[in-house]
Amino acid sequence: MKVTVCELPTDWTDSEKEWELLVNHVGRERSDLVVLPEMCFYPWVPRTRHVDPEQWQSAVESHDRWIKRFFEIPAPILIGSRPVVHKGLRQNEGFVWEKGSGYKPVHVKHFLPNEEGFWEAAWYQRGPRDFSLVSVKGARIGFLICTELWFNAHAREYMKQGIHLLACPRATPMASVDRWVAGGRTAAVVSGAFCLSSNFNGPNVEGIDFGGKGWIIEPEGGDVLGVTSQEKPFLTLEIDLQRAESAKTTYPRYVPD
Repeated sequence: MKVTVCELPTDWTDSEKEWELLVNHVGRERSDLVVLPEMCFYPWVPRTRHVDPEQWQSAVESHDRWIKRFFEIPAPILIGSRPVVHKGLRQNEGFVWEKGSGYKPVHVKHFLPNEEGFWEAAWYQRGPRDFSLVSVKGARIGFLICTELWFNAHAREYMKQGIHLLACPRATPMASVDRWVAGGRTAAVVSGAFCLSSNFNGPNVEGIDFGGKGWIIEPEGGDVLGVTSQEKPFLTLEIDLQRAESAKTTYPRYVPD
């Protein structure tokens, strides 16, 4: 399976340029699966403490418009997260989109930070503590959206479910980028899965620089197979899901609870 991760500026949908670059890269590399950053089709909403429901609705509508264009990306599977309003609640929903069957909600972000530049708990509500896998074209996929990466008990739960791919859409700052890569490596080891993450890069209007560094990390020892950069914002690699199967039988994953 060929997988693609990326890093994108928060205003990347202001023009067609970045979209065309992504479409062209995926087509050239013949990717099977693409992971997008967290809530990526609108400038980062919870950057300010002031909650504006109309702005949230604008973000929802922007994601609706761009998701309708997913057929333009020549990959059968797209993964990301998006803002939604569900039964009156604002939430951050992880999704899988398949060519042919379309959009499928999979997971709602449960662990929400609330600090400068990332006032998520103020802006939207947590989802249920449900970390279940979804099976897509033979790949078992789970979500740890951004902050959820630090709650490794759920990576362990995914391991027990037989996960192959751990998707981690992010919006994380430059100042802590190395810490996030370390978290991704640990999650890969704990889950025994390939950890795939995409992020924003560059500044936002509140002066916080996003850190980029989308990554692909292997499941056995948590080795980083590759990272993105602003110069090379897209990364595609061939991975073997059997490596995730085999990792479940080795240390520390086989050790009983």
